[in-house]
Amino acid sequence: MSESLTNLRSLSHQSAVRAFSDQSLFKNKTWRYSPEAFPLSSTQIRQIEQIGRACCEFYKAQETLYLRSAEGKNLLRNRLLKAPWVAAYLDRGKPEALIQHARAKALRGSMPMVIRPDLLVTDEGFAMTEIDSVPGGIGLTAFLNRLYTEVHGDSLVGSGAQDMVNAFYAVLAQRAPNQQAPYIAILVSDEATTYRPEMEWLASQLRQLGKRVHVFHPDDVMPLGEDICVGIDGDPQKVDVIYRFWELFDLANVSIANFLLKAGEAAQVRLTPPMRPFQEEKLNLALFHHHILEDFWRENLSKQSYKILAKVIPQTWVMDPVELPPNAVLDAPLIGSKPITDWSQLIEASKKERNLIIKISGFHESAWGARSVTLGSDSSRADWESAIQQAITMADTSLHILQTYEKPKLLRHPVYKDDGSLYQMEGRLRLCPYYFVDEPDNEAKLEGILATLCPADKKIIHGMKDAALLPCVEAS
Repeated sequence: MSESLTNLRSLSHQSAVRAFSDQSLFKNKTWRYSPEAFPLSSTQIRQIEQIGRACCEFYKAQETLYLRSAEGKNLLRNRLLKAPWVAAYLDRGKPEALIQHARAKALRGSMPMVIRPDLLVTDEGFAMTEIDSVPGGIGLTAFLNRLYTEVHGDSLVGSGAQDMVNAFYAVLAQRAPNQQAPYIAILVSDEATTYRPEMEWLASQLRQLGKRVHVFHPDDVMPLGEDICVGIDGDPQKVDVIYRFWELFDLANVSIANFLLKAGEAAQVRLTPPMRPFQEEKLNLALFHHHILEDFWRENLSKQSYKILAKVIPQTWVMDPVELPPNAVLDAPLIGSKPITDWSQLIEASKKERNLIIKISGFHESAWGARSVTLGSDSSRADWESAIQQAITMADTSLHILQTYEKPKLLRHPVYKDDGSLYQMEGRLRLCPYYFVDEPDNEAKLEGILATLCPADKKIIHGMKDAALLPCVEAS
């Protein structure tokens, strides 16, 4: 960083501007700065740690549900329950080679290395709107922790900037077939190029610590015999671990995709997160709330984790436009106090009844960020109808989910204006905790939290230029 922040009680606007001008962690992205990290109570931090453990259990249970469904096996211990439709949902629109790879025995038990849920802070507590296993923001959160450590010391939530960088490396190195000085390649696709600068920063920090970590484009990786290599100083370097930073819908644009599928199964190189599309579908949240599967989740989750997830996951439904018999209704919200039999009936919902979010489940270029999100209560009738019709039209290849909108509460936090003056910004908050998953125990450890404070008039929270992006600190 360009100057020391030692002994400062707050981060000056000038220091923040200089720090980010020295290192742009998001390509062509800007946001507002604050003199201090966002404060969380010890109770909130404890709850977020519990949510991480519950998410880890959720991923394990997802694998059990998917594989048993795909293999036509019983889901329960003492009662017959088969649900082939679960695997059919999760496999919809995926190429057959990827489906078979995801089911390979060599990948059984494979978990995402990083888990990051989106938590809205509401009057009732946290609302978890989705869980990401290929999340951006790891480098940014570590950088922000470093920037604000000089202000808050050890009070920052997680392991701190340097430890967060080390923790990221530790969980990567655990996955190397040879854990003695493994060579690690972080591959960032064109689709994910916005996040390349923060990955470059992470890799540079690790190289300063003597670790062999570099960032490459997928086209820079080449098969050599049974190995995967990259060119370093004109010589081929065998790669031990690949950190995948691309969404699976983008697999067709990864030139060595077929080789990676085969190499992953043969364990010639460790690829993380694993290419298992069933782990990257938002409709898993709808499956958690599905009445047919309630006993499965109760059997496969601890009582505490089930209770936590039931509280934080908003009611969610799969928008599957199937034809129903005359005496059946959809698993869907009531419209006009009546059940619906066709998703198009949502168009007639009143403004109050449209307190619902529609978004694509996954495996599509619009499935990340806020690209496919429509909030019914904040949309015109025409836009609401368009979103419903799109969900119906795309259902054969890309399912959408419908989710109850949990409105974040209003909070205030000091933020700098562009001219450096300070004001109390009133806004709504999203927290993105980063959990790193250890092997072989598959335990999730909280390493940092990225807070996004958006202006109060914004209903959908994301990293817009008017938002403040901050680390979190335990309130004194």
